[in-house]
Amino acid sequence: MSHPSPGRARESVPDPYGFGIPVDRHGTWCTQWDYVEDRFGVPDLLPFTISDMDFETAPEVMAALRGRLDHGVLGYSRWRQDDFLSAIVHWYATQHATAVDPGSVVYAPSVVYQLSQLLRLWSSPGDGVVAHAPMYDAFPRTVAAHGRQLRECPLDDWAELERLLALPDTAVLLLCSPHNPTGRVWSADELDRMARLCAEHDVAVISDEIHSDLAHAPHVHRPWARLGGEGRWAVITSASKSFNIPALTGSYGIIGDPASRDAYLLQLKEADGLSSPAVLSLVGHIAAYREGALWLDALRAYLAANLAMVADRLREEFPQLGWEPPQAGYLAWIDLRPLGVDDDALQRELVEVEKVAIMPGAAYGSPGRVRLNVGCPRSKAENGVEALVRALRRLMTGPGTRG
Repeated sequence: MSHPSPGRARESVPDPYGFGIPVDRHGTWCTQWDYVEDRFGVPDLLPFTISDMDFETAPEVMAALRGRLDHGVLGYSRWRQDDFLSAIVHWYATQHATAVDPGSVVYAPSVVYQLSQLLRLWSSPGDGVVAHAPMYDAFPRTVAAHGRQLRECPLDDWAELERLLALPDTAVLLLCSPHNPTGRVWSADELDRMARLCAEHDVAVISDEIHSDLAHAPHVHRPWARLGGEGRWAVITSASKSFNIPALTGSYGIIGDPASRDAYLLQLKEADGLSSPAVLSLVGHIAAYREGALWLDALRAYLAANLAMVADRLREEFPQLGWEPPQAGYLAWIDLRPLGVDDDALQRELVEVEKVAIMPGAAYGSPGRVRLNVGCPRSKAENGVEALVRALRRLMTGPGTRG
């Protein structure tokens, strides 16, 4: 099925890195494109799903990877070395105005691995883990797999957050900063308030900051490392989202408490045998953090323009939604409840008629919403929005409408 672009012109945005040029990802074992049938039951859908982007990574990263491959020897490596650690320190200083002690940095094969190990370190089976809802779908699965009790708190319900943190068996606040799927950037006052509550109730903090480099002006991401102090806290993150390199694997964390850091590293090296990192991940991180800032600036501008296009189109068709772009990232979290359409009916229209895959809000615990990934060329993003608009129009004028 063809996916025509909308007829009217959109304001262009400078594109020095060719983000608007489609890259064919078929046949590359790509989760988003090659395996869309696994989640939606239908092959060959146009996907707007898993949170990676359809863009080539920064040319500086590609050059560094090629240079490392040209060396030809791919033996065991070390992450605890100055090139890697100093690149992270440099990035936090220049991008986030935050001083990071290189001795507080740890490595991991993935952010979710870090989450798993820190849950084991700072909680026991049956303990409570508080997280804001809606939430990234890996959080409830990981918490449940470790026998902990997930305690969901609505984003802006501070009374409920304090109540949950004060429960005697609450051990961890699992923070997503910026928040996925909503794209919320927490303010300095909000983070300070969370820090005070966690300190008061002796609750450890695990702050997933993998979307931190994608905050859109005037919003500013503030790393937990800036306010964590001496308590039990960790930042878990990676360059994989911002530079679109998740297939390299690899992540890093910042753990404030030396005893917790030593315990984490013992588990990483001795229990799990993961002390030798993916060398291409190290190379990619170093190049991204030392040389990729201009590329990232251009990427954020392109993503902001894509999101503005989504907002314009929804405002034209469905002003009652009042939808505004997220404060960070490239995931358009759209609350469709004012339209009164049925979730299952909408998914049938999108999949069976429009031949597109757009994530339902129920996957994140919030029915009545969709999450549309616009980390892609403008032409693809427009196709996705137009498919959503057409499906909604049909449901609002047909039998799928609820009273």
